[in-house]
Amino acid sequence: MTAPKIGDPCWVDLYTSDPDRAIDFYGRLFGWTAERAGEEFGGYITFRKDGKAVAGGMGKTADSAEGPDQWTVYLAAPDAKATADAAVAHGGAVVVAPMDVGDLGAMAVLGDVGGAGVGIWQAGEFSGFESIGTVSGGAWSDHAGTPSWFELHTRDYAGSLAFYRDVFGWSDTFTIADTPEFRYTTIHATTPMLGGVMDASAFLPEGVPAGWTVYFGADDVDAAAAAVVELGGTVLSPPEDTPYGRMAQVADPTGARFSIGGNADVK
Repeated sequence: MTAPKIGDPCWVDLYTSDPDRAIDFYGRLFGWTAERAGEEFGGYITFRKDGKAVAGGMGKTADSAEGPDQWTVYLAAPDAKATADAAVAHGGAVVVAPMDVGDLGAMAVLGDVGGAGVGIWQAGEFSGFESIGTVSGGAWSDHAGTPSWFELHTRDYAGSLAFYRDVFGWSDTFTIADTPEFRYTTIHATTPMLGGVMDASAFLPEGVPAGWTVYFGADDVDAAAAAVVELGGTVLSPPEDTPYGRMAQVADPTGARFSIGGNADVK
């Protein structure tokens, strides 16, 4: 695939308390294979689908054992440090300071203005996803077992959009809806849109923070959700048809949340 545009989702990785179980779970659910890097990269896991890199993973350290297991979405940036500085200047915070990852690139993790965590990836030898699915008009294609959509749920809808425009250069967003019942803006105005920002102030439970979620594609969302349970995970929101496809929210065996998406006519 072509290199991502600045501000596009370009990678996801899993922070997990049980790397071995994660490798087994996602391997059986999505058909992923896993490669572990050496000690110089902290044993970082690269997940592959059909030989192409689609996600990463890292075991928790003693210093972070109390935090939740979670997926992090990374956005492409030309300069990780400058982007982190811009985030702070626009009301965000630095969670993980910019650092080089060998010759592969540089990364950081931010807290955005609405409190959601989001990663920065400055490409070096590695630019990010080698395979992703596409979503257009509710139709999902080339997507089984690959990241296909990336979505921010925030209580600060207007502030978050301004933050990402200012910090990550989002300049061609498209507002799908702007009513009290449903506010949603996509990252791009044309296909591939890749993801979007949803006003979640009306439905995020008290105490649940804002956050990014990744949708992995499935040929059959219902079967994939059932497999999640069989493999020790949890269905948080059961499969349902929407104008944008059939979707379900789930969690892996150690509680890391993600979503599954596919075509609505497959049940």
